Amino acid sequence: MQPLIFAATCDLAGKVRGKAFPAGDLKRRLSRGVGWTPTNVQINCFDGIAESPFGALGDLLLIPDADAEVRSDFGSVVEHFMLGDIVTLEGEPWELCTRSLLKSALARLERVADVRLLAAFEHEFQLKSEFELEGEAYGRTGFEMQRTFCESLTSHVAAAGLSTDSIMKEYGSNQYELVIGPEEGIRAADAAVILRELTRSTARHSGEAATFTPIRDPASVGNGVHIHLSFLDRNGNPATFDPDGPCGMSRLSGAFAAGILKYLDSILALTAPSVISYLRLTPHRWSAAFNNLGFRDREASLRICPVTTKDPTAVSRQFNMEYRAADAAACPHLALAALVHAGVQGIEEGLSAPVPTEEDLSLLSTEALNARGFVRLPETLEAALGKFGANATVAGWFSEPFVQVYLAHKASEIAHLAGMDTAAKCAAYEMAY
Repeated sequence: MQPLIFAATCDLAGKVRGKAFPAGDLKRRLSRGVGWTPTNVQINCFDGIAESPFGALGDLLLIPDADAEVRSDFGSVVEHFMLGDIVTLEGEPWELCTRSLLKSALARLERVADVRLLAAFEHEFQLKSEFELEGEAYGRTGFEMQRTFCESLTSHVAAAGLSTDSIMKEYGSNQYELVIGPEEGIRAADAAVILRELTRSTARHSGEAATFTPIRDPASVGNGVHIHLSFLDRNGNPATFDPDGPCGMSRLSGAFAAGILKYLDSILALTAPSVISYLRLTPHRWSAAFNNLGFRDREASLRICPVTTKDPTAVSRQFNMEYRAADAAACPHLALAALVHAGVQGIEEGLSAPVPTEEDLSLLSTEALNARGFVRLPETLEAALGKFGANATVAGWFSEPFVQVYLAHKASEIAHLAGMDTAAKCAAYEMAY
C-alpha cells in the first residue's frame, strides 16, 4: 500500500480542503506543491460554488509546510496531512490564501508595535451520539463515559506537538471542551485547524462523530471558540501586562483591545460567519452581544482573564485577553488576521484602553448604550456582512478583491439555506462542521 500525504488549506468557509500525493514525493512537493484552482476559494461550506471573478481561468500551487505536518497513527490507518500556503505559479503569496492573510497581519503587528503574538484557541464541540447524556454538565460521569475518546484525542494532539491544558464534559448535551496551550504567530491558527481535524478523526475512529457547529439546538447552548491573545517583545518577554495599567493591561494591550472593540461590528462576519452563529450571539448565552470589555465577565466580547498566581513574573506570562465572539465556522487564520488587524489599527490610532463593564448591558436602552460607546452587535449574518462591506478601513487591511470575493462567498451560503426553517438550517450546519 502506498502511503499518501494530504496537502491542505483551511479556506474561507473554514473547511480543510486539498489534494493527496505519494509520501515518497514529499521533497519535491515541498518546493513545487500540488496544483490548485482560484475558483476553489468560492466553494462554500455546503459545497456550492459562489459567483467567482476567476471563472475557469488561472492556476495556483498549494505548497505544504513542513512546520505544519501531522501524522496520526490510528492503528488501522495513519492519517498524514500538512497545512500549506497557496501561491502563484511564480511563487508569490496568493492574495486570497487565508494563511498568507494572517502572515501579513502578523507582519503588520511586528512592524507597528515591535511585538509578536501568542494565541490559543479554546474549542467547544459535541459528539453526535444517539445516546444523549442528561444531567452531566461538567460531570465526572459524563467525562468517564468518554474517557477513552478524550485520552485518545489528547494523545494525538500531543503527538502533533501541541500541549493540552484541559478537556472536560461541557454544559451542553454531549458537549466537550478542549483547551490547548498558546502558540506563537501562524502556529496558533495552524494548531486550531489541527485540533479540529484530530477531533473529527479521533471521533470517527472511535465509532463517534463530532460536530463543531455554532449551535445544534437553539433551545440549548452553542459551541463557541474563544481566542486568547497576548504579546512578546523582541526579547521574548511578556508585553501584555502592566500592574499599573487599567485591569492590568499595558498601554499596548489597551490600545489593541480598543481597536478590536471599535471595529468589532465590522469584523464579526469573519469571526462568526454562519447564518446560525447569530442564534448564539445573544444576551445571557455566555457568548457576546455588545462591543464591550469585561473584567472576568463571560458575557463580554473581549474579557481580561484571571491569573492564578501572585508571582509578578508568572502573572505577566499568564495575563491575556480572550475574544469570545467567534465559532468554528470561521477559518482560524482569517479570524485571527481580522483580530490582529483591528488591534493594530487601535495602536496606530492611539486609542485608549476601554473601560470594563460590570453589568448586564442588555438591560440598558439604546440611548444609554450609545452614550457610553457601546453598540449591539449585528444580529444576523446579513447585517454583519453589511457592516463588513461598508467599512473602508477594514477593507484596506486586505487585498483589493478580498471583500467582494468574501461577500459573494457568503451570499451563496445564505442562498443555499433559503426557505429552510431554523431547525433545518441547524441540521445543515451540523453536517457541514
